[in-house]
Amino acid sequence: MAKPTPAPRATPFLLAAVLSIVVVAASGAEARWYGGGGGGGYSPSPSPVSSIVSEQLYASLFLHKDDAACPARGFYTYASFVRAAARFPRFAATGCADARKREVAAFLAQISHETTGGWATAPDGPYAWGLCYKEEINPQSSYCDATDKQWPCYPGKSYHGRGPIQISWNFNYGPAGQALGFDGLRNPEIVANCSDIAFQTALWFWMTPRDTKPSCHQVMVGEYRPGPADVAANRTAGFGLVTNIVNGGLECNRAGDARVNNRIGFYRRYCQVLGVDVGPNLDCEHQQPF
Repeated sequence: MAKPTPAPRATPFLLAAVLSIVVVAASGAEARWYGGGGGGGYSPSPSPVSSIVSEQLYASLFLHKDDAACPARGFYTYASFVRAAARFPRFAATGCADARKREVAAFLAQISHETTGGWATAPDGPYAWGLCYKEEINPQSSYCDATDKQWPCYPGKSYHGRGPIQISWNFNYGPAGQALGFDGLRNPEIVANCSDIAFQTALWFWMTPRDTKPSCHQVMVGEYRPGPADVAANRTAGFGLVTNIVNGGLECNRAGDARVNNRIGFYRRYCQVLGVDVGPNLDCEHQQPF
């Protein structure tokens, strides 16, 4: 069933519109789990991401996430990130060393943009303020698509942006919760109250193909194979295509979009820190949205 294009909404990035993504099913999620969901009750093996991003490096990338000015202070811990990543064993573990580092840089860049508290003249620069927010600022609505009968809204619940990727809409919360072991329709608040689940929703989104969209993971590790429609739409592999997957309807096929440039700024910084080149096609200026 085709979904309507969600309306723009306010977010931590200059209250700009960000994630408005249709997630149709959880069937593309990472198949190999380590037990129960909800951030507990399982014993994951160490995530490969910990060999790329140490706790010390994580702290240096997100210098201000625990500042008093950041509403998410104390929420996005390194331990929660690593535990969540362990549920997706192909994350940061596919391809050569450079591909693995580039994927991690891309993931961290996207969630940094979605949760940034930075500004142009911010202390330590605009790209040191990722993971500052855990919930959307001043939601415009409850983000309930009442036409979706597969993932019906629960009375009184709001499906506004929450967590590192700012997951939103009932048709995203429902399948995310089903895949991860929580009730996303009746308890969407858990994404902003449990840091493990918050990171899990971001990684679930990252790893899960949807409809005609590849997963962000597939794009960053070289598994994306464009079809005729993708070729016609100039949807070429690279960080720009990931931005298209995340928020292409509002940011792609337009010149000089500030949100796209902010995402690229984070990505360049993280690639530099990890010692890897950024790869091709950084923006989606000439790409048609999915």
